[in-house]
Amino acid sequence: MFTKRSLYEPEHDMFRETFRKFLHHEVLPYQDEWEDAGIIPRSVWKRCGEQGFLVPQAPEEYGGLGVKDFRYEAIMLEELAYYNECGLMLSLHTTIVAPYLLHYGTAEQKARLIPRVVSGEAILAVAMTEPGAGSDLAGMRTFAEDRGDHWIINGQKTFISNGINSDIVLVAARTHPQNPHCMGLFIVERDDVGFQRGRALKKIGLLSQDTAELYFENVKVKKNNVLGDPSKGFRYLMEQLATERLSLAIGAVASCRAAVDLTVKYVKERQVFGKPLSTFQNTQFKLAELATETDIAQIYVDKLVELQNKGQVTPEQACGAKYWTTDLACKVIDECVQLHGGYGYMKEYPISKMFVNARIGRIYAGTNEIMKNVIAKQMQL
Repeated sequence: MFTKRSLYEPEHDMFRETFRKFLHHEVLPYQDEWEDAGIIPRSVWKRCGEQGFLVPQAPEEYGGLGVKDFRYEAIMLEELAYYNECGLMLSLHTTIVAPYLLHYGTAEQKARLIPRVVSGEAILAVAMTEPGAGSDLAGMRTFAEDRGDHWIINGQKTFISNGINSDIVLVAARTHPQNPHCMGLFIVERDDVGFQRGRALKKIGLLSQDTAELYFENVKVKKNNVLGDPSKGFRYLMEQLATERLSLAIGAVASCRAAVDLTVKYVKERQVFGKPLSTFQNTQFKLAELATETDIAQIYVDKLVELQNKGQVTPEQACGAKYWTTDLACKVIDECVQLHGGYGYMKEYPISKMFVNARIGRIYAGTNEIMKNVIAKQMQL
C-alpha cells in the first residue's frame, strides 16, 4: 500500500480514499466478469462521471470541476494500476485524449463535446497506430482530403484502446500527399457514415479493455470537427505524448508496489521445508532489492508529477520515465511470480494477471526502444 508522500496534501489523501472506495464497490468485484466479456459496461463510465472522476480538469462551464492539479489524475492512475484494473482506462479518457480537446478545441467544440465527455455519456479514444505504422507516426497512411466545406478520410487503424466503446475518436490522418509530418486530428463520432469498427482484438493481457481495429471509408468530417490546424497534428501529438508517457510511468510504479505487497504477504504465509518462505535469505534479499528499486522509481516519478503541475516536464524526461519504469515493472513482477513458485503461474493468483498485463507497457505509447531514441536525439547523438 502507498505510504505517505510529501507530494500529496490531506485533500489528496481524502480523494484517494474516495476513489479507492469506488473501485472496491463498483469495479473490483466485477473484474472477472468484465474480462470474460472483453469490455467494460458503459454504465460504469457514467458512474465515474457522476462521481467527478472523468476529466476533473475541465472548466466548470463544461461540467468539470476546474481542478488544475495533475496530482488528482495521478492518484487515479496509481489506484487503478495498484488494483490491476486495466480495462477501465480512465487515463486514456481523462489524461490522454481529453487534453487534446481542451488545448486545441474551439469554444464551439468544447461546448458541444466536453460536457458529454465529463458525464461519461461519450467515451474517448485516439486513433494513431496503423497496421504498418506504430511508433513511427511518419509512416502513417490514413489520409484526409480537403473537399472545401468538409474533409474525406480513408484509412485503417489498429490496436485502438476503447475501440468498441468509444463515441468520439480523434483520428490522426495525413493531409499532404508528400509530407508525412503534415497531418491533422479529426473528430470522428460514433454514427459517422463510413466509420466502421472491426473485430475486438484478442490479447494475452488487458482482457477487459476493448481494443479494436477501426476502418474509415470515405468518412465525411465537417470543418467544425477538425481539431486546430489540420497541418499541425503531428506537433499536437508530440506536445501531448509526454503526458501520456508520464501516465504510464505512474501506473508502472504502482504495479511494482502492488506486486511487492502481494508477494510479501504470500511469502509470509507459504510454508517451505516446515517454515515460512519469508525466512529464507534469498526471499529476503530479493524482496529488499525490489522494494528499494520501486522506492527509487517512485521518487523520480513523483518529481515529474510536480513538474507536470508546473507544465515543465520535457519529452525526454517523460520518455526516460516511461521506458525505465515499464522495464522495471516487468522485472519486479517476474521476480514476484518466481517467488510465488507454481502458484504464480495460476490464473486465480493476482500476480499472474499482473505479469501478462505489465508486458504491454514496454510497447504502447511508443516502444521503449523509441523512448531511448528520443533521449539520444536530445543528447545530439
